[in-house]
Amino acid sequence: MTFQNRTALVTGASRGIGKAIALRLAGEGVAVGVNYRERAAEAQAVVEEIASRGGRAVAVGADVSDEAAVAATVAKVEAELGPIDILVNNAGIFRRMELGETDWEVMDQMQRTNVRGVVVPIRAVVEGMRRRGYGRIVNLSSIAAHGTSMAGTTFYAASKAEVVVLTRRFALELGPFGITVNAIAPGFIATDIVWVDRTREEVERLFSTIAEKAMMRRVGKPEDIAAAAAFLASDDAGFITAQVITVDGGRTDYINHG
Repeated sequence: MTFQNRTALVTGASRGIGKAIALRLAGEGVAVGVNYRERAAEAQAVVEEIASRGGRAVAVGADVSDEAAVAATVAKVEAELGPIDILVNNAGIFRRMELGETDWEVMDQMQRTNVRGVVVPIRAVVEGMRRRGYGRIVNLSSIAAHGTSMAGTTFYAASKAEVVVLTRRFALELGPFGITVNAIAPGFIATDIVWVDRTREEVERLFSTIAEKAMMRRVGKPEDIAAAAAFLASDDAGFITAQVITVDGGRTDYINHG
C-alpha cells in the first residue's frame, strides 16, 4: 500500500478495532491521532506502542458528537503531526434492545455516537481536505445495517444503516475535491467487549455459534478490519468511493441479501 507522508485521525482508537486500525496505519508510516472518550491510559498505551515501533502518534480525548471538542482534537493533531489526510470514523456504541423494551435515552445515545459522531469529525476535517485536493474518509458501519438475523440489534442496525447512507451522499459531494468516502461493514469481531459479563465457556459457545454462520468458519479479528481500513485509506484506493466493504467471513444469516 502507498502512503505519502500522511496523517490520520482514528476515532475510538483506545482499544478493539480502532486500536488495530491505528496500529496498522502507523505500521504503514502514517502519523496517527488516537482519539478516545474516556480511556486516556489505554489511548496513551497505543501511542507508546506506536512510538516504540518508530512511528508518530498523539492521544486526543473528545466525545465525537461534541463539535467544540472535535475541533480542538483536529487542531491538536494537525499542530503536532500535520494536516489530517485520513479520517477513520470508528467510534461507536452498541446497545441491545427489543421492540417492546424501547429505551429512548439509549436510542439517543446510539444516534449521537454512531451517526452524529460520524458527521461532526467529517465536518471538522473536510475543509482542509478540500483545500489540499486530497482526502480519505472511512466510516465504520456494521453488517447489522444489511439485516442480520441476530436478535436485539434492530435499533443499532438503524443507526449503522444511516452511516451507509451518509457515506454514499458525502462521497457524491466530496468526490470532485479528490476526497473518497467509503464504509466498512464488519461482522462479528472478537474484541474485549465480547468478554464483558460472560464466562469463558459462554464466550466459546458464542464463538462457535457465530463461526457456524460464516463461510470461513471463524469469527473476525480486529486486524481483519484494520487491513480493509488501511487499503481504503491508502493512495492506492483513489478510484474507490461510495462503497460499503463487508468484512464478515461470509456470513449466511442475512434477512435480506439485497
